[in-house]
Amino acid sequence: MRDCFCTINLDQEEVFRTQVVEKSLSPFFGEEFYFEIPRTFQCLSFYIYDKSVLQRDLRIGKVAIKKEDLRKYTSKEEWFLLQPVDSNSEVQGRVHLELKLNELITDNGSVCQQLVVQIKECHGLPLVNGQNCDPYATVSLMGPSRNDQKKTKVKKKTSNPQFNETFYFEVTYFWYLLQPRENGNKSSKTEDLGSLRLNVCYTEDCVLPSEYYASLRNLLLKSPDVQPISASAAYILGEVCRDKYDAILPLVRLLLHHQKIVPFVTAVAELDLKDTQEVNTIFRGNTLATRCLDEMMKIVGKHYLKVTLKPVLDEICESPKPCEIDPIKLKEGDNVDVNKENLHYYVDKVFNTIVQSSISCPTLMCDVFYSLRHLAAKRFPNDPHVQYSAVSSFVFLRFFAVAVVSPHTFHLRPHHPDAQTSRTLTLISKTIQTLGSWGSSKSNFKETFMCEFFKTFQEEKFTEAVQKFLDEVSSTETREPSGMSEPVHLKEGEMYKRAQGRTRIGKKNFKKRWFCLTSRELTYHKQQEPIYTIPIKNILTVEKLEESAFNKKNMFQVIHGEKPLYIQANNCVEASEWVEALCRVSRCNPRRLSVYHPSAFLNGNWLCCKATSENTKGCTPCTAGVPADIQIEIDGDRETERIYSLFAVNMPKLQKMEEACESIAVYQGPQKEPNDYANFTIEDSVATFQTLQQIIAIVEKLNEPHEKYQKKRSSSAKYGSDQEFQTYLSVLNSPTWIMFF
Repeated sequence: MRDCFCTINLDQEEVFRTQVVEKSLSPFFGEEFYFEIPRTFQCLSFYIYDKSVLQRDLRIGKVAIKKEDLRKYTSKEEWFLLQPVDSNSEVQGRVHLELKLNELITDNGSVCQQLVVQIKECHGLPLVNGQNCDPYATVSLMGPSRNDQKKTKVKKKTSNPQFNETFYFEVTYFWYLLQPRENGNKSSKTEDLGSLRLNVCYTEDCVLPSEYYASLRNLLLKSPDVQPISASAAYILGEVCRDKYDAILPLVRLLLHHQKIVPFVTAVAELDLKDTQEVNTIFRGNTLATRCLDEMMKIVGKHYLKVTLKPVLDEICESPKPCEIDPIKLKEGDNVDVNKENLHYYVDKVFNTIVQSSISCPTLMCDVFYSLRHLAAKRFPNDPHVQYSAVSSFVFLRFFAVAVVSPHTFHLRPHHPDAQTSRTLTLISKTIQTLGSWGSSKSNFKETFMCEFFKTFQEEKFTEAVQKFLDEVSSTETREPSGMSEPVHLKEGEMYKRAQGRTRIGKKNFKKRWFCLTSRELTYHKQQEPIYTIPIKNILTVEKLEESAFNKKNMFQVIHGEKPLYIQANNCVEASEWVEALCRVSRCNPRRLSVYHPSAFLNGNWLCCKATSENTKGCTPCTAGVPADIQIEIDGDRETERIYSLFAVNMPKLQKMEEACESIAVYQGPQKEPNDYANFTIEDSVATFQTLQQIIAIVEKLNEPHEKYQKKRSSSAKYGSDQEFQTYLSVLNSPTWIMFF
């Protein structure tokens, strides 16, 4: 049996690692990783390791998917055979050579050939254990009688070495030597290393300048005001997309970016309520309204969950107590009464944490809950409880309960919890759902043991606490922004920082420290207590640092009142995430810099601009842009590009919907061929038809620059060459979602 874990690598740089599954030959990881790809890459690779305590971890095998092949596997769950890991399979990078053949006349008058080989540079060499290597190159001329080999000087700590060395070889024969097709020592039979099941979703967006999207963007942003809402472009997007999630994410982000999410969700929720006949089914379906609100809560409620649930979830996961109360699942020696006490303690703590958190609830969520509450009361005026159940169906059932049972998907925990802890979280989540369901004077559990357990919570104080909480989070009264009362924990992790002072030998070095970022300060720790603190209000800018500064990759700098703090992250994804988090939390600081130095001040001058004064003003514009009062970083053009792509792919459905509108208009209703439009919601055929015509015209117009770009790209993309991109396009690697099974 083996203790296995899996790493995700961009080329050979590890960016994520799963937890270790002990004593198993069929490990189930069940972990998801969603990240922006901050640099170019050749392969997305997955390595399976056998964990070792005393020696180096053993690499069992790997799966490598080339970048150009990722789209073949996107959104498909597949088994991949593990391949052996050997030095030949790990080759990456480019080398710049110059070869020349000269004819020389020797002293005795004979003519000979001389081969001149100049090794100029290499680029993109692999990292070794996440660090730059010490590369050198060898040049071998292999002849029938002898081999001649020469070697360059070693370049220290770089993946882009500059050699610029020239070697001369005397050439007497020009025979091409036949080489074996395969290594003769290798067996023709491949060792069975097992297989890995993956679900990979990869997208690459070609984003045009903002003016190209003006028509589509304006049409989408008018959606909340369209009557009826089903005739709006945003609603039609949800209608034609087979997987509504594809449409929901870019739509919600775009509407959030332009402050249109509350009126849109209100409008589609009102349409949902028209079709709701029973109070107990209110907002229980998977509709456009519920999916949009789910996604909005995930985006704007991320910090709310951290400040509310993370401390208690950390306690449950790090010091778990036995909580199994199902008689069938009890193990020998378990005490069910003790387990009930443990579970009651956890539920009580989670419940109280939630109902006392209303002050931290984001204003956007409160505004939506306020609208839902009044829409529900208007739809069912004779039911006094419906105004509360409309809100609780989201904030308890779709927000807190989901975060409790799957904390890793909300970044509240680094990994999927183990089986016992996962079971505890499931029992807590079930109880919280029922407690939060307004009007549940009795439990709705199918299991007898859960019904018995829930009786301990059937007291008036729990119902009153839920009502008070729902009143507070669905109020439009002015409140402090989320997390103002207590600092919000944003990010933490182990990185390397450059020493602020000098060592005994006078040379600054890098030390491993634990970093923690909250909404108030950035700290790093050696033990428990922080040994260095930077208040967020003192941060002037956060920028990446050139590799040449210290011959180290993945570095960034935090510029504040004192000298810059230089930090090295463990990989490119981690570095990008830290820079983004620090920029986001400090972007409203009034004294932010507009220029900075992209390199370091060493040996009396700035390496970037050669200025000799350490106080010289920066030489490069800051990349963070103008400070803004928005907490969520959203690229509106990129989201509009995603929506354009969805409309373009679903053009046949748009045309079919257009035909359905014509049919309804002609026959004054669905009297003929109802199957043509049975799957579409068409309340006003004329208004819907006009919107469809606008969408189709805009998509056809946007097709032209996209087709032009694709032709340019395909004609210039050649193996071994640098690909030229049109200057008006920015090509972005979108988040990759990797799911382990």
